[in-house]
Formats: sequence, C-alpha cells, structure tokens
Amino acid sequence: MAEPMDLMEALREVIRNSLVVDGVTRGLRESVKKLDKREALLCILAESTDEKNIPSSLKLSAGEHGINLIKIDDAKKLGEWVGLCKIDKEGNARKVVRCSCAVISDFGREGSTMALDVINDHFKHSVTAE
Repeated sequence: MAEPMDLMEALREVIRNSLVVDGVTRGLRESVKKLDKREALLCILAESTDEKNIPSSLKLSAGEHGINLIKIDDAKKLGEWVGLCKIDKEGNARKVVRCSCAVISDFGREGSTMALDVINDHFKHSVTAE
C-alpha cells in the first residue's frame, strides 16, 4: 500500500489536476472575483506576501462565503505550483513568479480522489478542533 500523503503533497496534486481543466485562478484580483461570485471551491493563500492587508481581506472574503482556506509558507512555491514559471530541459522550474493567492474552481478529474480526501479530512479535523 502507498504511504499516506501529507497536506502539501495533496494540495500540489489537486492544483495540478485543476490546471489541466483550467480550474485555477491566480492572483489577488481574479481570486477575489471568483470568491465574490461564489465559484471558488478552495482558496490557497501564501503567507509570505508583501502586502500585509491581503491575508486579512482574503480570509474575510473566504470565511464570509464559506470557502475553505489553506495557507502555505512561500509565495514562490505557490507560483511554481500554479504554473507561473518556466520549465527547463531537465524539468526544473526557472524564473518562478511569486503568487500571493490562488483559487480552485474546478478540481478536475475524479481519478485522484485520494489527494482531495486528504484535503477534505484536513478541514474536517480543523473544524472539529475549534
């Protein structure tokens, strides 16, 4: 049996599957639009943003509409995951652009339910802990 996924691995796989079906919105302005239209299923926020008011406004907007929010530590990592980079011949990411937030509006194919289950379990456990 395969070893269990941690939250960040699961998030990366969900983002990858969502990119295939064009279900990822990148950047603050477009993400807020998706949140306000209630088209978002999941919001991902980088904690290492330059603007200090971005995290509070996104948390407020996501919480207001009942959309789950996951924080990751690095904006460059999020930028790489959502495709804001060039890939060289060896498959390494180059010229990675920082991304402060991203919103998933379509999870893509249903074949990768393991990663989605890990994320859903994370929210179930965090809700019961509060």
